[in-house]
Amino acid sequence: MASDSGHVLIACDKFKGSLTAHEVIARLEEGLREGAPGVEVRSVVVADGGDGTLDAAESAGFTPEPVQCTGPTGEPVQTRYARRGGEAVVEMADACGLGRLPGGERRPLEASSAGLGEVVAAALDAGIRDLVIGIGGSASTDGGAGMLTALGTRFLDAEGVELPPGGGSLTRLASVDLDGLHPALTAARITVACDVDNPLLGEQGAAAIFGPQKGATPEDVDLLDAGLARLAELVEAETGRHVADQPGAGAAGGVGWAALCVLGATMRPGIEIVLDLNDFDALARGARLVVTGEGSLDLQTLLGKAPAGVARAARRAEVPIVAVCGRALLSEEDAKEAGFDRLYRLTDLEPDESRCMAEAGPLLTRLAAEVARTELG
Repeated sequence: MASDSGHVLIACDKFKGSLTAHEVIARLEEGLREGAPGVEVRSVVVADGGDGTLDAAESAGFTPEPVQCTGPTGEPVQTRYARRGGEAVVEMADACGLGRLPGGERRPLEASSAGLGEVVAAALDAGIRDLVIGIGGSASTDGGAGMLTALGTRFLDAEGVELPPGGGSLTRLASVDLDGLHPALTAARITVACDVDNPLLGEQGAAAIFGPQKGATPEDVDLLDAGLARLAELVEAETGRHVADQPGAGAAGGVGWAALCVLGATMRPGIEIVLDLNDFDALARGARLVVTGEGSLDLQTLLGKAPAGVARAARRAEVPIVAVCGRALLSEEDAKEAGFDRLYRLTDLEPDESRCMAEAGPLLTRLAAEVARTELG
């Protein structure tokens, strides 16, 4: 059980739109020490496989390795993967995700996952054989065709011409050539960090559920779903792996499916991977309290997001855990079921949500001091 004299462990993601994970942690540390002078505070950045996953890996001691890749609509992007010995972490969001769209303009039919494949190839070329690929925050619905093209696959139309990037062209797919796949893939162990369980196709699939978030109209969704079905038909016939219905196949516009079907990857919740990279169990040993949180705690939080994963890990370690957030759309009962002992909200200090966003830093320091006085006093 937790000790009354133990440390406090902060395990936080960003407050999206307000504070980076490092800023959140700094504010929490300041407030905890204000409310409980002399308390020992340890901290770790966490993420769920989307943006921030590289930061979390680097918090765990991985070293950034710069790479230039192709952004979601063809522009060059400066990104990185994170390396520790023979293992590496790659983040799709930073390579070719929504945040990399020029001017934020969403291009649902043309956006490609090629940049992700280029970063994976760079890691393989550098001798990495143990890869974690975080696929949250994608901008594309191309079934991972761009990623696979960058790794040596050819996708051809009826005239033998390679298809242009993007899911909008996949209905013209006539043949697939996997012979040129990067040779190091045969010896690589690939784990996909994924927090959704959607299949590739249909009403709950990649195009229908996530396409509209990426700018797809209803007509675009139908076209993309038909293209993904054609892609799956031809590629699964080549690989003998029939995984389109597998949970997570629809993640990242079908990149999940491509990783399972062609790369032989396994899938795990992103937060579990990040906690393992940071050896969370060791960090929590002897703690008296864990503090986690994110900008908005809602029902999505319970479906694999970082705070819920931290809560599960804290419960296993038999350490009390509280969540801090900008706002909470969870009931106290929902929070208890998710494993949180208590919720602390910025909106308890400042009901105006726009001011909470603008003044998140100082408010979070005040809130952390309240956490310390209530939980550690």
